[in-house]
Amino acid sequence: MLVRHGETAWNAERRLQGHLDIALNAEGERQAAAVARALAGTHIDTIVSSDLQRASQTAQAIAASHALPVQVERALRERCYGGFEGLLYSEIEQRFPHEFAQWQAREVDAVLPAGANLGESFRQFYARCTNAIIAVATRCPGQTIVLVAHGGVLECAYRCALGMALETPRTFTIPNASINRFTFQDGKLTLISWGEIEHLQQVAMDELN
Repeated sequence: MLVRHGETAWNAERRLQGHLDIALNAEGERQAAAVARALAGTHIDTIVSSDLQRASQTAQAIAASHALPVQVERALRERCYGGFEGLLYSEIEQRFPHEFAQWQAREVDAVLPAGANLGESFRQFYARCTNAIIAVATRCPGQTIVLVAHGGVLECAYRCALGMALETPRTFTIPNASINRFTFQDGKLTLISWGEIEHLQQVAMDELN
């Protein structure tokens, strides 16, 4: 299973995070608790998380109900966006119009502007995170694994499983704290279900009640 981390304040305001280490906000903490409850009855052998705290906080919530440690895998980090990081989408378009246009046009080898961190092209990012996912699955044969990561990482897993070209538009949503199920056999990822968020809707109804 791949789980996207819960919401952060920057998610809510459409500020790009990338490798910047932003914690969950209150809604994200509620979402992480909801994921943990949804998976509490599921047998899990291994939990692996990106080292960024928005993912690791979500993973720790899941791990607490299974008495499992969280293994940290830095290669499951979100894409590094270089000079885009920390900016609103509107600010990126104003400051870096050429690079923003390339990003929106899905030019997968486009170089991002330098910032506090060195940006990755989408092709570089795709290779990094799919290799990491496959490496974890390969070293844990027959196990039920929960990987807690980021929207971009989940996008790459989806594309890998369906054989989608990197240049094609993203036509699928990746909700915060969604559960996404895959199998791994003979070196190949297969998508089983995508974007499960019923557990989050139940939380919202409980709050209304």
